[in-house]
Amino acid sequence: MNFHLPSDSDLFQGISLEEAESMLGCLSPVLKKFEKEEYVFYAGSTIRTAGLILEGAVHIIKEDLWGNKRIMETAGPGQLFGEAYACMQSEALLISVVTAKKSKILFLDINRILTTCPTACAFHTRLIRNLLSVMAEKNLFLTRKLDHITQKSTREKVLAYLSFQASSHHTRTFTIPFNRQQLADYLSVERSALSAELSKMQADGLIQYHKNEFTVLS
Repeated sequence: MNFHLPSDSDLFQGISLEEAESMLGCLSPVLKKFEKEEYVFYAGSTIRTAGLILEGAVHIIKEDLWGNKRIMETAGPGQLFGEAYACMQSEALLISVVTAKKSKILFLDINRILTTCPTACAFHTRLIRNLLSVMAEKNLFLTRKLDHITQKSTREKVLAYLSFQASSHHTRTFTIPFNRQQLADYLSVERSALSAELSKMQADGLIQYHKNEFTVLS
């Protein structure tokens, strides 16, 4: 193979790189390279493969009829995307996937993951468990996001998100994985409204921040 699997891939957790690479022969992998801002999946289409990012990153986006885009999620090396839709092959995508930078992506046939191979690979059962774990974790992510964006005001949305981040990092000072526009997209607010509210919250002594590093003060 002319590629290497990321060592921190959740899909292959508990499986050595050598064992994972030997399993790929059963999974019919297809490697593709993409330039920055190139579409990987289009909303409205159906898929049967999930993408595993080897290099680069992708944005999971929602677009409206006027071309406005909102970033729903970002995925990087070792992360899987499209697996839920690949499991429901008759369900059209409600989202699009676009590369955030130059990327190398390995596409895996989801049916081959869910069906034990004829040679009964010793680690295939672990692979299926890992896939279910990835899907469960994403479901929890969406549940948390729903809790954040259903708050009534921009301030309440920001506080809900920052409180969760502080709890997750076990410290009041932490770095978030979003820039301003991405955070605004995540919280479903206008960037200008978000920036104004962050300034007010800092003036009110609730937070301190510099770029994407935040400290929750109260």
